[in-house]
Amino acid sequence: MMSLPDSDSEDELPPGWEERATDDGVVCYVNQQSKTSQWTHPRTGRSKRITGELPLGWEKYYDEQSKRFMFHNKETKQRTNIDPRLAFAVEEPTLNVAQVRQRFDSCSTALQVLHGKDLHGRVALITGANCGIGYETARSLALHGCEIILACRNLASAAEAIERIALERPAARARCRSFALDLGSLRNVQKFVEQIKQSFSHIDYLILNAGVFALPHTKTVDGLETTFQVSHLSHFYLTLQLEALFDHRTRIVVLSSESHRFANLPVENLTLQHLSPPAEKYWSMMAYNNAKLCNVLFAQELAQRWRQRGISVFSLHPGNMVSTQLSRNYWFYRLLFAIVRPFTKSLQQAAATSIYCATANELTGLSGLYFNNCYFCEPSKLSKCAALQQQLWALSERLILELMEPTTI
Repeated sequence: MMSLPDSDSEDELPPGWEERATDDGVVCYVNQQSKTSQWTHPRTGRSKRITGELPLGWEKYYDEQSKRFMFHNKETKQRTNIDPRLAFAVEEPTLNVAQVRQRFDSCSTALQVLHGKDLHGRVALITGANCGIGYETARSLALHGCEIILACRNLASAAEAIERIALERPAARARCRSFALDLGSLRNVQKFVEQIKQSFSHIDYLILNAGVFALPHTKTVDGLETTFQVSHLSHFYLTLQLEALFDHRTRIVVLSSESHRFANLPVENLTLQHLSPPAEKYWSMMAYNNAKLCNVLFAQELAQRWRQRGISVFSLHPGNMVSTQLSRNYWFYRLLFAIVRPFTKSLQQAAATSIYCATANELTGLSGLYFNNCYFCEPSKLSKCAALQQQLWALSERLILELMEPTTI
């Protein structure tokens, strides 16, 4: 590890580093040379937080032109994007997941999680945002001022979703935009990414919500089993292609399921046949379980790879057999979901954990956690296997390189 130059004060930043404060008061340290960021001081290894009210004469406001929060000194007329309290930030204990207090549970709704939050200036990209849990996630964020990118295969359905949101909050219509995204085609994902990069400079919340369930054995245009590609591989590709729009303010939320505990992927010698089996070895429920395990494995490995950039990555279980369109592909599951509907979460409750992972202040600086009912819990032993995480990453990367030649990942 490179040693830092001597300084009269251990709290003094090394050359090329600067302090920034997030909207929720946590201090981030940015290395301008390497373009990396972290939540701990590069010398002391400790974290800081801004506390207290703004100094006398200062006010905070959201600037529509620059799309950021600004600070204005009414006496000196000074305007800056640097929080004047930054110079008085105080050290806080080292981030420890065990110290995070549980504030919500299985009965909490997305709007309860967001109570009192102002998300103006934040941008959320949500896959499958036109219906079900994705729609409730988009709606809840939009009602609190967030700009929403609805990434959907059906643009007509996405337009209807935006209109439903606008009926509740007319101002939200201007903050919601839909883009066509077909997760069954890597080329379409690439086209979608190009459109997003042309339209946005930063993404605060990437919520990988879309998925399929109980499909008969079908293949995508790329020749892969549909459940695997839609639920994992295309989201993997999407995330890596959008990397330039992420920084320390970004949170990536991957919707998995408790079904990941019943997957049967091997710890050693993972192959494409395990992930995208032929018709004679295919069972829709196991395909779903394995895809949900891939979601957790991906989130865990991504958290490790991007930890030094300050990007938080979480995976979660939204709820058991929630009444969404997920079960639409097979009559038996439609019937089963209808029978258990009175005993399962509402869509608002099911969206709560996604919202919590994306916006909760107490999760700043944490990463790689798995959540259920708005609180972290232990994922399966298999999902924590580092060797399997790395095998899935390498296999996913190789698949994309082969399918997208000569395009690079």
